[in-house]
Amino acid sequence: MSDYQHLRDKAQTLRRHIVEMTAAAGSGHPGGSLSAADIVSVLYFEEMRLDPDRPDWPERDRFVLSKGHAAPLLYAALAERGFFLVEELKSLRKLGSRLQGHPDAKHLPGVEMSTGSLGQGLSAANGMALAAKLDKLDSRVYVLLGDGEIQEGQVWEAAMAAAHYRLDNLVAFLDYNGLQIDGPVDEVMSVEPVADKWRAFGWHVIEIDGHDYGQIINALEEARGVSSKPTIIIARTVKGKGVSFMENEVGWHGSAPNSEEAEKALAELIEEA
Repeated sequence: MSDYQHLRDKAQTLRRHIVEMTAAAGSGHPGGSLSAADIVSVLYFEEMRLDPDRPDWPERDRFVLSKGHAAPLLYAALAERGFFLVEELKSLRKLGSRLQGHPDAKHLPGVEMSTGSLGQGLSAANGMALAAKLDKLDSRVYVLLGDGEIQEGQVWEAAMAAAHYRLDNLVAFLDYNGLQIDGPVDEVMSVEPVADKWRAFGWHVIEIDGHDYGQIINALEEARGVSSKPTIIIARTVKGKGVSFMENEVGWHGSAPNSEEAEKALAELIEEA
């Protein structure tokens, strides 16, 4: 357990930022940001090769937040990783801020793609992974997809292309928390059998508990050993993870906590740290 304590601590820090940012803004998407915090903690503080002083370093690894509404999570990770000052997180969704409701690659260092229109991130990640191969770089590309997002047809076009071009330097995470803005994914438009679908499209598939650090790290290690095909890590997660009254509640997909709710959430996150 203690082997991953630094990652748990960082994930809880990210979750506290998410609550504070969305509460201060009075808007945002806490549910799906909280669900993926453990995955992003491993990526930014264990897995990816980055240089915050050189955000455009050609040999860097790249992360695409395809589910762009989870921007508070990305902003928190970038700030904690040193791409900009943590104090700037307080400007989320403010007029003139670099931290808008969805990531802006033109104005914020560390953001690889402006996302928000669901379904597009995997296509862009394909291009990054293919470019790295053509440039003979050993960079790796990671993309985070939402489970509701993979109802978009473009995701499957991109999945087919990634397998065709044998992009073994590409790893997708599916944040499978089971809830999207309109309700349970299975009721809105079921994506099952999700693992079989990705296998049929030519991907190496790994299924994990998205809150288990050992499983996340082992899956990334397994992905490094895969050749000639991309990998998807299907991570079962809990929407609103870490805040009791937000967990598995679809209403927190795109609703910010008020001051009292934020205070209660922060108390829980501090207690669990």
